[in-house]
Amino acid sequence: MGIDLDVTLQGGRTTRVFFVETVKDLSSRLSDYGQRVLWVFDVNSARLFTSLPQNSVILPSGEKFKSWASIEKILCAALDAHLGRDSLFIAFGGGVVCDMTAFAASIYMRGCGLVLVPTTLLCMVDASIGGKSAIDFHGGKNLVGTFYPARDVLISPSCLRTLPESEYMSGLGEVLKHAFLASDRQLYDFLVDNRKAVLARDRETLSTMLHLSLKVKASYIERDPEEKKGIRQALNLGHTFAHALESLEDFRVRHGIAVAWGLSRAAHCSLDAGVCDASLVEAVDSLLRLYGFDIDRRVERGRWLDFQSAVAKDKKNISGKVRFVLLEDWGRPVLKDLPSALVQRNVIASAALR
Repeated sequence: MGIDLDVTLQGGRTTRVFFVETVKDLSSRLSDYGQRVLWVFDVNSARLFTSLPQNSVILPSGEKFKSWASIEKILCAALDAHLGRDSLFIAFGGGVVCDMTAFAASIYMRGCGLVLVPTTLLCMVDASIGGKSAIDFHGGKNLVGTFYPARDVLISPSCLRTLPESEYMSGLGEVLKHAFLASDRQLYDFLVDNRKAVLARDRETLSTMLHLSLKVKASYIERDPEEKKGIRQALNLGHTFAHALESLEDFRVRHGIAVAWGLSRAAHCSLDAGVCDASLVEAVDSLLRLYGFDIDRRVERGRWLDFQSAVAKDKKNISGKVRFVLLEDWGRPVLKDLPSALVQRNVIASAALR
């Protein structure tokens, strides 16, 4: 098994991404990390093992458990196992587990080793590389966290075969977002041409899709590892809308589903603000509809103030203003302040559907 992708981040730290064919190959690779390891699962990923490794933590599943209580559980388990700074935390699961394990690793003894094993499509293409770690705080998504890249990321597309359909579609929301952030149309064309194979989760098709999607993300984070230049923030395309919707719905809407909706809203706001032309919006909505995403959803008029309040908590809030990620063209994101009235026209139920 060779290194399939090498991502260089802040301070020259590198994340090595390995693709492994089967779960058996994955288990073999994980055994190489030795004994000074804390394994972190959720109740879903723990079921993949007939017997769990020594020093394991099983967390509840779901966004609402992305909290200080879960972080404390991880840290206490590490202390009980007498693990030191030279130890390794291995996260095995989806984005919530990987985010929390990374955060815990970043603060345990001022930083110990970290390996991520994403088992969901969303985590593979979104949370696995880039070094972001976080928990939700006071109703705001990912408000407390650090930048802490994993040493290794192990990806096995075979894990996606048993993923629930709703979880798989959630991951596809992020993949489709990457298609419009890419500097070329390779990922977009691949998604259009291979729709049936993507939805059928053909292993070779998934491997190609994952490679293309991760390359797009890596191209942004390597140029702006700590999100200080405005380059990496482009990866939040659609997320300001998505996070507000998730908060409004008490996180009952899956993240990638919300991102797909937010991608469409960002495109329409881009058109409304005179940033892009209609052909780009048509391409965005066409691809989203091709994969069956509901982009006609709107926020009820009576909940506009709640939606607006959730937007105000966005991490892109600078000096009291939220800068939305919009699209000028394919692969040309731009950060822009938007008037409240413009956003309202494009998200509330009374807005005319384009």
